[in-house]
Amino acid sequence: MHKTRPRHMAFALSLAMTFWVGSAAAGDVVVSAASSLTNAFQNVATAYEAKHPGTKVVLNFAASDVLLQQIANGAPADVFASADQTAMDEAQTQGVLLKGSRKNFATNQLVLIVPMASHLNITSLKDLDQPAIKRIAYGDPASVPVGRYTKAALEADGSWPAVSAKAVLAQNVRQSLDYVARDEVDAGFVFATDAAIMPDKVRITLRVSSPTPISYPIAVVSLAKHVDDARAFEDFVLSPEGQQLLAKSGFLKP
Repeated sequence: MHKTRPRHMAFALSLAMTFWVGSAAAGDVVVSAASSLTNAFQNVATAYEAKHPGTKVVLNFAASDVLLQQIANGAPADVFASADQTAMDEAQTQGVLLKGSRKNFATNQLVLIVPMASHLNITSLKDLDQPAIKRIAYGDPASVPVGRYTKAALEADGSWPAVSAKAVLAQNVRQSLDYVARDEVDAGFVFATDAAIMPDKVRITLRVSSPTPISYPIAVVSLAKHVDDARAFEDFVLSPEGQQLLAKSGFLKP
């Protein structure tokens, strides 16, 4: 099993924090959002800026747990959008959320993808035990929401021991997608919205039932420097226009 070394994660976290401290100007609204929201939130931010001239949205994408670590360690952030409730629950426990600002804004689906040229016949999770499948990518369950959803689904199916023995752990869902797109693994677990951005390189072979609903929460950070703007951005995400933009990227209603 391929595992990320803790010191490498700490170094990456330090670099990320340094980057965002240096790149966000005093008047910018900093939105820390889960990697799976990359394309959708880029569109949302563009539309928001068009409605709020003079306001710039700085987007910071990473695995939800990494974003929480950044925020807890003092990295600038006004808004936190997570890919699961677990990371947001922890944020609430650590007291980094503005009271009463937490809301659910989207849902998603877990899917199994394979490289476009793959000839593997996979009709159920049990098929992942076949000898022809040697490497399966998914987010690290210890730090990545898609990994937690994947583990829960495989445990419910009874396939976790077989699949975890073939694991190639990813630091976020987009890395899992890239592994499959580059044909470096035989299959991988991602969200449906991620698979949709590379229709020419990957194909969905299974839509996986998740024991826990794949729900995305958003909240204003308690130490936000731009609370009014942060609330306005959150409201825009939840507005009909914001929801329409999310739907275009494949997200489902909360």
